[in-house]
Amino acid sequence: MLLAIALFATATFLALGVWQIERRSWKLDLIARVKERVHAPPAPPPAFAPWTEAEARQQEYRHVALTGTFRHDRETLVQALTLRGAGFWVLTPLQTANGLVLVNRGFVPPDKRDPATRKAAQASGQVRVTGLLRLSEPGGGFLRVNDPTANRWYSRDVAAIAGARHLPAVAPYFVDADAAPNPGGYPVGGLTVVKFYNQHLSYALTWFTMAILSAAASLLVLTRGRDR
Repeated sequence: MLLAIALFATATFLALGVWQIERRSWKLDLIARVKERVHAPPAPPPAFAPWTEAEARQQEYRHVALTGTFRHDRETLVQALTLRGAGFWVLTPLQTANGLVLVNRGFVPPDKRDPATRKAAQASGQVRVTGLLRLSEPGGGFLRVNDPTANRWYSRDVAAIAGARHLPAVAPYFVDADAAPNPGGYPVGGLTVVKFYNQHLSYALTWFTMAILSAAASLLVLTRGRDR
């Protein structure tokens, strides 16, 4: 019985180690692809058609450029925690020739949440926005659910924000604006964090070590069985 348990544990730990090696390879490939997209020249955004999950991942973090007019009256504030502290992301619909695109114009501290405190950045007229294409964040944040009725937003959920603001024909993604300064200093763009947690090698080594220990235990059980 003990031998069977030890052998099963060995096989399980080996499988987990191999899985982590595969995950590491996938993560390194993702990091390389995203790095290439982020530093590529800005290109027109993709069409508004719905994507499969695989297609969406191929578009994420693309460097894009858009031209249009901001609809400041439909602005949405989403709670944010950044290197500048706690505050809000300012998501504003941009009316383009192909439809509306939600643009995360950047961060504002709590004392700048009222648009009246940043009138210089609320000007009308056509603008050009460059930034990174991001995928929608449905549902909410960690342990906090978006509440459209109360206008409390914890994630950048494109569909939910579009519904709450009665926005038709909205792109299925949003764009994080780059660090180009806005009049008056706010919102502050260019704060996209492009980092991917990659500890898969250490996890793999841990599982392989456990497999070796389990194999040693199997050998010990087998040896003692023969000595009896």
